[in-house]
Amino acid sequence: MNDLIKEKLATLPDRPGCYLMKNSQGTIIYVGKAKILKNRVRSYFTGSHGAKTQLLVSEIADFEYIVTSSDIEALILEMNLIKEHDPRYNIMLRDDKSYPYIKLTKERHPRLIITRKVTKNSGRYFGPYPNVTAAQETKKLLDRLYPLRKCRTLPDRVCLYYHIGQCLAPCVNDIKEETYEEMTESIIRFLNGGHQEIKKELMENMQKAAEALEFEKAKELRDQIRHIETVTEKQKVQFNDLTDRDVFNYAYDKGWMCVQVFFMRQGKLIERDVSIFPFYNEPEEDFLTFIGQFYLHANHFKPKEVLIPNKVDLDLVQGLLEINVAQPTRGRKKELVEMARQNAELALKEKFTLIERDEERTVIAIENLGKALNIPTPHRIETFDNSNIQGVHPVSAMVVFEDGKPNKKLYRKYHIKTVEGANDVGTMKEVVRRRYSRLLKENKPLPDLILIDGGKGQMRAAREVLEDELGLEIPICGLAKDDKHKTAQLLIGEPPEAVELSRKGQEFYLLQRIQDEVHRFAISFHRQTRDKAMAKSVLDGIEGIGPKRKQQLLRHFGSIKKIKEASLDQLVESGLPKPTAELVLSTLNEKAMNEKE
Repeated sequence: MNDLIKEKLATLPDRPGCYLMKNSQGTIIYVGKAKILKNRVRSYFTGSHGAKTQLLVSEIADFEYIVTSSDIEALILEMNLIKEHDPRYNIMLRDDKSYPYIKLTKERHPRLIITRKVTKNSGRYFGPYPNVTAAQETKKLLDRLYPLRKCRTLPDRVCLYYHIGQCLAPCVNDIKEETYEEMTESIIRFLNGGHQEIKKELMENMQKAAEALEFEKAKELRDQIRHIETVTEKQKVQFNDLTDRDVFNYAYDKGWMCVQVFFMRQGKLIERDVSIFPFYNEPEEDFLTFIGQFYLHANHFKPKEVLIPNKVDLDLVQGLLEINVAQPTRGRKKELVEMARQNAELALKEKFTLIERDEERTVIAIENLGKALNIPTPHRIETFDNSNIQGVHPVSAMVVFEDGKPNKKLYRKYHIKTVEGANDVGTMKEVVRRRYSRLLKENKPLPDLILIDGGKGQMRAAREVLEDELGLEIPICGLAKDDKHKTAQLLIGEPPEAVELSRKGQEFYLLQRIQDEVHRFAISFHRQTRDKAMAKSVLDGIEGIGPKRKQQLLRHFGSIKKIKEASLDQLVESGLPKPTAELVLSTLNEKAMNEKE
């Protein structure tokens, strides 16, 4: 068992779901389901096993999992995943082992039948159900309640079902269409969730039978109730409409975002995509950017329907994708979107847990980094990053890592005072000068290494200030990024040259974490600065809105953009008196109209 598996086993949730075992090439070699993922997946790597399981475990290099809301969902999802990936160690599920549906046929004299095949435009399907016995028992119950015909072709005379009250005998009687419409509507309502009324009635009858000492009847009614509960248990991982759809949702924390995409093909959830990355704007904005890149640049298949969470601007996504986009507010589709969010949260939690475990190895990482740079071990690393948008509200930020771990108490933010516009070189000179002249003045410890999130020009600017103005000799390195905004190179020296580091090494991963953290911190500070500046111009002059209420509004809504979009009720909910809220709303609307003109 490798270190990655050991660490991921510790992050498994106490939830039902499916797990996918992978070999060293990343190929899925086994798919399984579990009532409790933590217990089931761990069991593969503990205790003794048969020869087949031992062979499977010997090939496992990694695994992933998808949580579901119930065992039934896990069961159906497992079937779909096995059919999609055809794992070598799974027994292939054949068509005759697929799950049963209850079908209400589209005929002049409709029937209720049980089938394993779903075809379009031949009737209404309900399911899939976990086993054929439960489906059969429910059909029996419906047959007793709604006397539709049972025979495939109409006979010449009435049959037994007519005599026991389970058929209207259309073979000899003229049945009105209105009668069938009433019954089919009741059946559809029952199978779509209206079963609770009938279940309640059965429970009352069961209680009466028990009180009358009619125990056989009470047992029969109890069994009917259990069958209803079994076949009506909700599941979200398979639909009967045979539609291709993608389901998106996201979660974010500590400057990182995880987007989960569930791929449903022919109504079945068969696969998912997990993307985890640092984000720098409003979460909704970066999520919109992700969706655009997902289809426009990644050449993903565009399905018939895309489901997204409600907090995203539907019109923007619709215009971006030019396909049917929906934000479900109830039912199974909403539950599916929620399931994607839950999986995104768990993926982020797993990442943070793995990062914490990686921090235990950072002592070795900083030692190796010092060797690669030919300097003493850099126990204290200070990193700078600038942030501005077209030169507006320029700021800079610094983060401190001690022994490979962030020390947030020592983080610093800088409003730029002497430089105007988008001048990263001038900004870097000012910030480095302010930081280290203050440390010298206060006689505080200096860092072992300075990292500059920027290019060669900013490195030279920092070196000029340190060496020529302050007389300090502190190693300076630059962190260069690739076109995907990810750490690509570590630069050192004059002229700056790339340091050879393994991209799979802990020291390179440490640099990535430092660069992501300083960028996140700088962007967050810039956003706060921008919002405060906007708040000054937008909210200034409104009677009843002072500094405290400005801060109150920003804390409640998160940004000026959301304050502008807020309704009167939402402004009142934030704590504003209603007259003040009305004044804010009318003032913002008036300013918006003036801007358009």
